[in-house]
Amino acid sequence: MSYLDDFLVRAALAGIGVALAAGPLGCFVVWRRMAYIGDATAHAAILGVALALALSISVSAGIMVVCLLMATAVSGMSGRGLSGDALLGVMAHGTLAFGLVGVSFLQGNRIDLNSYLFGDILAVSPTDLGVIWGGVLIILGLLWWRWSALLTSTMSEDLAFAAGINPRREQFVLTVALALVVAVAIKVVGALLIAALLIIPAATARSLARSPETMAVLAALIGAASALGGLGAAFAFDTPTGPTIVSLAAVFFTVSAMTRLVWGVRGT
Repeated sequence: MSYLDDFLVRAALAGIGVALAAGPLGCFVVWRRMAYIGDATAHAAILGVALALALSISVSAGIMVVCLLMATAVSGMSGRGLSGDALLGVMAHGTLAFGLVGVSFLQGNRIDLNSYLFGDILAVSPTDLGVIWGGVLIILGLLWWRWSALLTSTMSEDLAFAAGINPRREQFVLTVALALVVAVAIKVVGALLIAALLIIPAATARSLARSPETMAVLAALIGAASALGGLGAAFAFDTPTGPTIVSLAAVFFTVSAMTRLVWGVRGT
């Protein structure tokens, strides 16, 4: 019997994989203040699920296409006389609503909507695991390839132009990576919690790191610890796995923030 036959092993590997991709990518989401974009892209995933099931194509492919279109549209339309927050709100909630309505029309399909909204990491199959890790490797490859350019354009667009870097191109790279991480993470934490897994580990690592690279590594480790710890806690206390993972990540953030506050008070 293969070790992948154990659903807990598959769940652990899926959680670790998503954390390794979401941690470094979440750092750029935090640095660039892209939290709302990440949230809007995640909400669009439900529309991708509905379209994929209606067209009888891969759910991951449907999510990827819709999320990529969503992130590209938001990136392209922002700054053109439209309020960024209002635009993100309309598109995030609009695509989520259209997705939920679309799913309701799929009478011939038995759909566990909660698994897409809140994740169902315990139901990850070997095929799902292959898709997740394939996406993770692509995301890490993109970040490794474009790390210096992404970091420069994040610090200053003027500095990026002076270095011969096109900030719009780097924004598109982040858009592709963001869409891909949503597609692979939906099984783990669900569409409503993906943005939290991107932001919370990165925000926690920010107060602990002394360099961008250290922050990215710490964010990945914190995300992995949240995934494994949350998986164990959910199994022990019979709680929803996706929300438990995010809850543990929030606990790590709270402990980090309180520790920093205490040391700050002592230092004065």
